Amino acid sequence: MYDGLKGFRDFYPGEQSARREVTDAIEDAASRYGFREIATPALERTEMYVDKSGEEIVEELYAFDDKGGRGVSMTPELTPTVARMVVAKGQELSKPIKWMSTRPFWRYEQVQQGRFREFYQTNIDVFGSSAPEADAEVLAVAADALTDLGLTGDDFEFRVSHRDILGGLVRALADDPDAVDTEIAIRAVDKRAKVDDGEYLGLLSDAGLDRATAREFDDLISGVDAPEDLDAVAEAGGEDVEDAVENLRNVLAAADDFGAGEFCEVSLTTARGLDYYTGVVFECFDSTGEVSRSVFGGGRYDDLIESFGGQPTPAVGVAPGHATLKLLCQRAGVWPDEELTTDYYVLSVGDTRGEAAALARDLRALGDDVVVEGDVSDRSFGAQLGYADSINAETVVVVGERDLENGEYTVKDMESGDETTVPVEEFPPEEGLPTYEDYE
Repeated sequence: MYDGLKGFRDFYPGEQSARREVTDAIEDAASRYGFREIATPALERTEMYVDKSGEEIVEELYAFDDKGGRGVSMTPELTPTVARMVVAKGQELSKPIKWMSTRPFWRYEQVQQGRFREFYQTNIDVFGSSAPEADAEVLAVAADALTDLGLTGDDFEFRVSHRDILGGLVRALADDPDAVDTEIAIRAVDKRAKVDDGEYLGLLSDAGLDRATAREFDDLISGVDAPEDLDAVAEAGGEDVEDAVENLRNVLAAADDFGAGEFCEVSLTTARGLDYYTGVVFECFDSTGEVSRSVFGGGRYDDLIESFGGQPTPAVGVAPGHATLKLLCQRAGVWPDEELTTDYYVLSVGDTRGEAAALARDLRALGDDVVVEGDVSDRSFGAQLGYADSINAETVVVVGERDLENGEYTVKDMESGDETTVPVEEFPPEEGLPTYEDYE
């Protein structure tokens, strides 16, 4: 026996069917907005991540030299890959570029609830638009996906922020703006809820703020609960912050028009820790707080394409992680049933394989989603019936030698155990999915 690797999961049919239903809901929501599916490789050059995040990122990667001596890594995220793809064909692609992709990623990190070393997420990105409507559309897609799964505004909220507000405010409050590292300050804000107050203020001090200024900064950002509260922040931050506040308000107004506003709240203590984020950022949280960590997040990364050698190209995206989304759906009671479902089992008795196979083909032709099974193990009547029950077959159609002599099939409802006979020429009908109730 071999054990599976820590942080890597197996998905058996019941759980995988639920995961497929959730994935389809996310992708269907994105497709309705015109996002087109792409496929991307599992391996990229390690230098692509080092150039973006520094040498220390290698410790978090599944990195190795391939047989050609090239340094490669299992992809830990999609954003650098799609940036590379946009740069490669940027002039050929109509703007805005709207892409989506669902696939696994790999990152060597501590395994915990909702976090694994192989993990799945759906990336939804817009390239080529700096308009607030692009940010709002990404929020709307995420909201539609969650509501399509059965979640409501009582279950989740989008905490929306703006990194230029945070960076501009830090510089405006500091005695020496040039001595402040805004990226370190923003990363400190990102850790605010994960560390105690003393450590948090220490992180802001590391960014170049004295304790008093760090406290003033935190009081300002933590005092914002609604768009009207942004006035005090704009006043304290000066012109750059005023521009960012206006942009944030415009995004929230567009989100209202796009139907996502009811799920959004202003939260300047939301920062997103990755340095490539540039403007509006947001994170999805469980409204009840039972799922304590961020479910997923997104935001703007307007400088990334240019950093990969392309033309300046604004971009915004969101990436629902499936493991944390499962935690939210389970808490809300909307995670799909992890049970097999089968519409029909065609039970063959005696020398009736040809007739049973033909009937199974006819039933499958009734619809793309119709699931029909039959015997492939030469089992007895009782063994076939037991198997049909184990796969949750709704209807069993018995094709027996004696029934065929009478020109009939036996149709059995598996939930009630009731059964009846049906003329062969009437089953299946030209339209609809026939069940016992249609013939009782």
